[in-house]
Amino acid sequence: MKLILSTFFIFWTLFGFSQSAYEEGEWLSFKIKYGWFNTSTASLKVEKANLDGEEVFHVVGTGKSVGLLDLFFKVRDRYETYITEDEGLPLKFIRDINEGGYEKNKELFFDHSTNRVKVVDHKHSTTESFDFKTNTQDMLSAFYKLRNTINVNEIEAGQEFNLNMFFDNENYDFKTKFLGPDTIKTKFGNIAALKFRPYVKADRVFEESESLTFWVSADKNKIPLKIKADLTVGSLTAELDQFKGLKHPFKIIMD
Repeated sequence: MKLILSTFFIFWTLFGFSQSAYEEGEWLSFKIKYGWFNTSTASLKVEKANLDGEEVFHVVGTGKSVGLLDLFFKVRDRYETYITEDEGLPLKFIRDINEGGYEKNKELFFDHSTNRVKVVDHKHSTTESFDFKTNTQDMLSAFYKLRNTINVNEIEAGQEFNLNMFFDNENYDFKTKFLGPDTIKTKFGNIAALKFRPYVKADRVFEESESLTFWVSADKNKIPLKIKADLTVGSLTAELDQFKGLKHPFKIIMD
């Protein structure tokens, strides 16, 4: 079960920036299941903040284990990103996680004028600097970049997108493919959706490179509705459970 909630936060990835799909006050909550069991909850909220004199979006993502998992494998994860309002670029990223004793506590400071990032590792009391590629995202800001990228009227099945991402002291070239339109059954009713497949590295977590599939609403919000991951052991699903503060109407297909 290690890194399951970290996995939840990294697969929302494309590039570019267009109309705003979100605003201050948005809050999304998800239920995460491992097989038949409710194992975790996760949430994402958007706030406004002032970072070094600049007005930015401050996004906070949290995740925690529930039920029996919380007794035997306690998870407490917190991710934060500070994003520019104009281009959606990350300025500061915080990753503070504890997953069954697996801990990380890092702060990343991005300088897009020099393409350098300072990584402060609080657990090991180290500070390092790295180069990154132009328009690089962190693992949380990438989700909001995606939402401001998708044009529901122009995207075509089979279209592939690439994103520069900096994660765990390394640069990654991340690719995502649009599989086509779909309809998702949710607790709110049937929702028109867009179906994507990010390509991940097959390792001890993922069964193969095409193990992840996710759906976002095919409206101006483009919020995540469902994630499905085939892991090396079992499968993981995350589904939208609650929401508030959406910028645009949330469309439900009426029978």
